[in-house]
Amino acid sequence: MSENEHEAKMARPRMAAGALFFDDADRILLVEPSYKDYRDIPGGYVEQGESPLQACVREVHEELGIKPAIGHLLVVDWAPNPGEGDKVLYLFDGGRLTADECQHIALQANEVRSYAFHDAGELSALTIPRLVRRITAGIEARANGMTAYLEHGTAPETAS
Repeated sequence: MSENEHEAKMARPRMAAGALFFDDADRILLVEPSYKDYRDIPGGYVEQGESPLQACVREVHEELGIKPAIGHLLVVDWAPNPGEGDKVLYLFDGGRLTADECQHIALQANEVRSYAFHDAGELSALTIPRLVRRITAGIEARANGMTAYLEHGTAPETAS
């Protein structure tokens, strides 16, 4: 195979990064984007020359107006989309937001209508199933000090 043929077959996935934030009751912060009909986590696409962690920090600051410490990687999810192509989604541990940090949240008005903390059991009524699976895997990974690998929001069967 020539170098050009090999390069033509190489995946060029879009990458996005977001953070899971919790309150003192272990509820999860979800934002209400103005351009989606479901709740989402704070985050967005990785820009050229930017690492997923850098993108997460930037997107959280843009959307929420705060710069909390972002912790370790919780989930990597390969999420192909017929309309948008392959995606690799990174979910980082944003940790617990204090009451003081929450008071300093200033939403990016043209992109985010609101935010609220929700119990894990409420997620399926608020967002899409793949994101519920990703968040649930993130909660488990955080509790176990691990990083989860997902495909379409689900742990794949192991190769034999």
